[in-house]
Amino acid sequence: MATTVVMPRAGISVESCIIGQWKKAPGDKVFVGEVLFDYETDKAAFECESTAEGTLLECFFQEGDEVPCLVAVCAVGEPGEDVSALRPGESGGDEAAEAMAPAESVMESAPVAAVSAPAASGVSAQGVSPRARKMAVELGVDPTLATPTGPRNRVIARDVVQLVESGRIGEGFGGRTFGEPVASQVTTAPAGVEYTDETFSKIRKTIAAGMVKSLTEMAQVTHHHSFDASAILAFRKECKAGGESMDTAGITLNDMVLYAVSRTLLTHPDLNAHLLNGNTLRRFTGVHLGVAVDTPRGLMVPTIRNADQMSLAEISREIKELAAMCQSGNISPDLLQGGTFTVSNLGALGVEQFTPIVNPPQVAILGVAGVTTRVKSDEDGNIAAYQAMGLSLTYDHRAVDGAPASRFAKDLCDNLAQFSLMLTQ
Repeated sequence: MATTVVMPRAGISVESCIIGQWKKAPGDKVFVGEVLFDYETDKAAFECESTAEGTLLECFFQEGDEVPCLVAVCAVGEPGEDVSALRPGESGGDEAAEAMAPAESVMESAPVAAVSAPAASGVSAQGVSPRARKMAVELGVDPTLATPTGPRNRVIARDVVQLVESGRIGEGFGGRTFGEPVASQVTTAPAGVEYTDETFSKIRKTIAAGMVKSLTEMAQVTHHHSFDASAILAFRKECKAGGESMDTAGITLNDMVLYAVSRTLLTHPDLNAHLLNGNTLRRFTGVHLGVAVDTPRGLMVPTIRNADQMSLAEISREIKELAAMCQSGNISPDLLQGGTFTVSNLGALGVEQFTPIVNPPQVAILGVAGVTTRVKSDEDGNIAAYQAMGLSLTYDHRAVDGAPASRFAKDLCDNLAQFSLMLTQ
């Protein structure tokens, strides 16, 4: 008897996934555990293994289709079996979308405003996929104006992108009105100059939308600080000298910064917070530390949960494991959310200071720069060189004022400058 294989749920926060490439075609023999197709979320790529054995009878969705989690993607059985009753119907798809609807608003800072413009494409608000609806909110467009190309005649994310590129974006969500068409960004290359065009990947589009949203919705300010890094450099040298058998042998300067941040935030709860609805500050008693990780697919920010309760060695091991999962591209989306504060380290690339962008709904992010040589004078007026590390704190001025933000940065610098003492407290 024919059975179906459903779109896996890559994490409890994932509502739908996009099919990448089918590895099997109708008529092919498949076995349990054999890869049928690959799929991706906003942040990672996965492979779907068959849960049934037999012949692949029909693929209900095509490459590039956005499919709600737990909805049947294909049918497997004996050749000639009728699978019409197994195909996802209009009601089945709508029920799946409805079941996922509450989850999509968990991290939203404001409710979605009603669409006031008429639906030119004939698509109702219920005919828009959760992912497309979220993208429309971020871009301030009316998704019902898009031409649907998704399964069961639904508007999916790529349709929203096409709508924006066409310039016919109508009345936006969130009360923003767009009266003029989007200016064309097509340019003519100079004669004789070779070039290549590369369309943004899904993760690149997500990063771009998130950065624009962050900068347009927040009053972001950045303070630049530095501290004498002699103590953490000496401690790092001691760790390396201990040999690989020591628990601290693999500890890096970044691990020390993460440890210090997790402890310093406990006395500065306004920085360890989320801003909700633009007027409610939710302070957290524990520190869930987001750490920016560079990957071949783009920037990812896994979360070290309860970092304030972990030892230096535990933080070091945890971030290495999370970074490895990010690099491999198969990290669960659940590990990429829930942060209360973020740290981004570009010091290894020679950056001396920079302006990191806050990851909403968080209210602050710390940028860690490299170590540089500076000079200072002692009490007797003698000039001496020392190693300094730069820190750049960006915060949302709607939620945090300059003085408390600077006090946090000062305390963090003091803790790092006396790192060994901090470890004993």
